[in-house]
Amino acid sequence: MNKHQTHNASDVSAAFPVDTIRAMFPALQQAGDFIFMDNAAGAQIPQSVLDAVTNHLVAHNVQRGGRYGRSVAVDQAIADARESVALLINAYSPAEICFGMNATSFIRLVSLGIGQMLGDRDEIIITDMDHDANIATWLALTSAGAKFKWWRMRDDGNLHVDDLRPLVGDRTRLVACTVTAHSIGSIVDVAAVADIAHAAGAEVFLDCVHYGPHGLIDVQAWDCDYLVCSGYKNFSPHMGFLWGRFETLKRLPTFREDFIPDEPPYKVEAGTFIYENVSGMDAAVRYLESIGRNFLAENNRSRRDNIVAGMNAIRNYELVLAREMLAVLKDCGATIYGVADEARLNERVPTFCFNIGTLSPQMIVEAMAEMQIGIRDGHMYAPRLMKRLNLSMDSGAIRASLVHYNTIEEVRRFGEALRAIIARLS
Repeated sequence: MNKHQTHNASDVSAAFPVDTIRAMFPALQQAGDFIFMDNAAGAQIPQSVLDAVTNHLVAHNVQRGGRYGRSVAVDQAIADARESVALLINAYSPAEICFGMNATSFIRLVSLGIGQMLGDRDEIIITDMDHDANIATWLALTSAGAKFKWWRMRDDGNLHVDDLRPLVGDRTRLVACTVTAHSIGSIVDVAAVADIAHAAGAEVFLDCVHYGPHGLIDVQAWDCDYLVCSGYKNFSPHMGFLWGRFETLKRLPTFREDFIPDEPPYKVEAGTFIYENVSGMDAAVRYLESIGRNFLAENNRSRRDNIVAGMNAIRNYELVLAREMLAVLKDCGATIYGVADEARLNERVPTFCFNIGTLSPQMIVEAMAEMQIGIRDGHMYAPRLMKRLNLSMDSGAIRASLVHYNTIEEVRRFGEALRAIIARLS
C-alpha cells in the first residue's frame, strides 16, 4: 500500500461512524471483550430490529387476513416489509418479494418448478465455488431429466465469465451461481453472467445470501431472473426471501392450496411464515437507510438513495477492514484461499478462509474461542470447493468473516491472538 492509499484508507475509516453503529447493537454492548468474527454464519441485530420484533409479538401477534385491527396491522406490516425489501434490492415491484424460512427452501422451491419446465432446454450450469445449497438442490433434478455443466473456479480464487461463455448454448435452461462466495469471499461479475445467459435465451438464478450484508444489491442492474437472500445475514432475525421477475414467478409451477391466488407473491408463500421476523427485516432495511443518511449532503432523498449511500459507505469501510485482515494473515504466514492479491481487493468481501501450515484448524479456532474471538472451522458447507482446494471435509479450513460493525482494532487483536496461538502450537 502506498502513502496515498494509506491516507485514503484512514480517511474512510475515520469517516465511517463505527462507534455510533456499534452502540446500536445490544449484543455488541453486552459481549464484553468478545469479538464477533463469524458473521458469515449470521450477523447481530440492531436495537431497532429487536424493537420491531417485540412490537409485533406484543401489539399484533395474530394471523393475517382478519377484519379486526390487530390482524389488519399484520397485513400492513407485511406490505411495509415487501416495500422495504423491494427498495433494498431495487425490485420492479413489491409483489416480486416472497417471504419464507430461508434461502435454501426457496432454491428448492424454484428448482422443483423449473424441473417441470425443462423441455428441450434441459441443461443447468452450476459452479464449484457455491454453497452446496445452490448445487445439490439443482443436481436433485437429474431424475427430472436435467443435465449439468460445471463452471469451474480458476486457481486465482474466482469465477471468470470467459469460462462461462463456451458452456452456454441453446439447451441451457439456467445458470445458477453465487454473487459472493460464502466461504472465500470472492465477488462474481453477475451482470456479465446475465448478459451471456440471456443472449442464449437462458435464465439466471443468484444466491445473494453472502453478498447482502456487504454491498448494494440491484436486480435491475444485474438483469437476473431470480435471487435469494437470508435476513439473518442482513442484520435481521432468521428468515429468508425470494425475488423473481413478476411474470417469471407467475409462470413458475408451485404448490399452493386452492384458496391461494395463483400469482406472486402468494403462490410462493405456502403456509404461515414468521411475521415478526419479517417485521424485523423491514426494520433492518430502515437501519441500513439510516447509515446512508449520514453520507448524503442533501435532505429529502428517496429511501433507495439512502440505501445506496449506506451500502456504498459500508462497502468502502469494509475494504479498509479487508486490507487490514489480508495484511495480518499474510504476516502470520497463512495460506489464504480465494483472492489474496491486494490489487484485486475489490473482487472480495472481508470474509477470509485460510489455514496455518499443518496446524489443526479446529485447535486454532478453539484456542481463539478461549481468547474471546469467535471464528469458524470446517468444510463451510462447500464439499466441492474443499475438494478443489485439496482440503479434507473433516478438517477443512478456518474462516474469519467481518461486517461493518467490526473495527480495525478488532482485526489487530485477532492478529495478536493468532500469532500467540501459532507460537504456542508450532
